[in-house]
Amino acid sequence: MAVDGPVVQVRGEAYREVPPELARFAVTATARDRDREATLTRLAERAAAVRVLLDGSGPAVARRETGDLRVRPETRRSGERVVAWHGSVTTTVTVTDFTALGELMLRLADQDQVEVAGPWWELRPDSPAHRAARHAAISDALLRAREYAEALGARVTSLIELADAGPADRPMFARAAFAGGGGAGGGPPELELDPQPQTVQAAVQARFTISDPVLG
Repeated sequence: MAVDGPVVQVRGEAYREVPPELARFAVTATARDRDREATLTRLAERAAAVRVLLDGSGPAVARRETGDLRVRPETRRSGERVVAWHGSVTTTVTVTDFTALGELMLRLADQDQVEVAGPWWELRPDSPAHRAARHAAISDALLRAREYAEALGARVTSLIELADAGPADRPMFARAAFAGGGGAGGGPPELELDPQPQTVQAAVQARFTISDPVLG
């Protein structure tokens, strides 16, 4: 497209830190026994105990996904004789109520042969924070174009092109691991977790036409 008159090209950027909207953590139940059937039975029982706790967590749990089921034999180094069987199953839990997060993680970690890892803090894919950052990047591009034009004694007259140039957002996370052992007594202690702010970035490339500069 032919363009009449001078053109200024700028990059607009926006950087924000916003509170997270989601927290994810992983719960892994494990079992080990010399007998394969005994290993599978124990693994199923421990996975069921995890499900019962999650079922009783109410609306705090927004989503849970079970995956990474593993059952493997342990053999002697000198041959293929199986001396034990190992089993594990991992469930990924998504929580929106952060006030219940620490208590839920510790209750799960208090189960026999259960490991809890996380949390990983995130924003929703459709979070308004992404839209706000994109709008801020466009405003920044227009402001920069006007500043360049004013420095030349000119003004911005029209937009030629606008293209997204922002990097993908990188979820921030904090990781902790708890190995369960079936603790006795008054239950697990209280644990307060501090949600980690999420970085939201956006960038655009823009081209504007400007009026004739005053160079003299």
